[in-house]
This record gives sequence, C-alpha cells and structure tokens, in this order.
Amino acid sequence: MTANAAPTPAEGEPLIRPSSTDHPLYENLVEACKTVYDPEIPVNIFDLGLIYTIAIDDENAVHVTMTLTAPGCPVAGEMPGWVADAINAVPGVKQVDVDMTFEPQWGMDMMSDEARLELGFM
Repeated sequence: MTANAAPTPAEGEPLIRPSSTDHPLYENLVEACKTVYDPEIPVNIFDLGLIYTIAIDDENAVHVTMTLTAPGCPVAGEMPGWVADAINAVPGVKQVDVDMTFEPQWGMDMMSDEARLELGFM
C-alpha cells in the first residue's frame, strides 16, 4: 500500500478520473469502502463522496483517489491506510495504492442522497 498525493491532471483531463465501474471487482470494492467511516461523521466515506476514483487494472491492482472533508482532518494520515486495508481484504485484489487529493475540494454536494438523509440534510 502506498499513500501519495495524487498527480495533477494534465490540461483537458477531468479533475476526477472515471472509476472502473464495469470491472467485476468494482461493486465489492465499493462495499469495502463503505466499511470505512470518518470518525467525526456517522456516514461511510463512499457515501460522503470522499472516494473520487476506484481504478482497477487488468492485473486486479487497485488505484484509489480520495479526499477528506477538510485538509486539517485529524485522521488524514490514517484514513488512506484504512481504505487500503478494507480493499486489500476483497478477494482477488492484487495490490492497492491510495492517493490523497484536494483537487477538487470536497463539498456537501458530493454526498449521496443516503448520506444527506442520514445527516438530516433532506
């Protein structure tokens, strides 16, 4: 597992790269991400919108790009490891890299409807 700063997208590339939604492991990886919670918010990090990209290559290596609700989050150093541990537990995963980014900055509009309902915003 490595936790790095995500590379800055080249001009013309989207800020958030698309996930490998058609890969057979994708749904299991989403469920794994949903087991990780921000300790200050009672909603999993996937529904909070903190997982920007889950990219899976042909060798089942997984690359996650994620963010935090704020750069000063007290678990900033730990959360990438939590995500990597959750994903590593999924059968078939060969390797996991987690990159942290603050581009684009997280906003409440990135939350799922379930998260908004849980937090009383709907």
